[in-house]
Amino acid sequence: MKPHQKLNAWADSFELVKELYAVTKMLPPEEKFGLVSQIRRAAVSVPVNIAEGAARKSPKQFAWFLYVSLGSLTELDTLILLCGTLEFVSRKECDRLVEKMDIIGKMIYGLIKSLER
Repeated sequence: MKPHQKLNAWADSFELVKELYAVTKMLPPEEKFGLVSQIRRAAVSVPVNIAEGAARKSPKQFAWFLYVSLGSLTELDTLILLCGTLEFVSRKECDRLVEKMDIIGKMIYGLIKSLER
């Protein structure tokens, strides 16, 4: 097993990507090159940067990639809230996704703190 696959933050963010692909399939067709594209890119960026960081030689480099993942997660949070506000996604679904992102963010932040010690 590759090192990143042992991390809960990677596994949960990987699952989130799959969920968000399903959610974005239901967005209006005119959002294909707008919100859909942006949500998918931000979502994919989270586990991809965790994986890339885990493959780096130093904890400092790994932490940098984790910060990039956090940035993408924050972008994603804003995009999902926007989808809820525009009523593209139900309030319940929006809240569920935001809660899941909050949990993933805490995991990533915990990893960063452990690397910075």
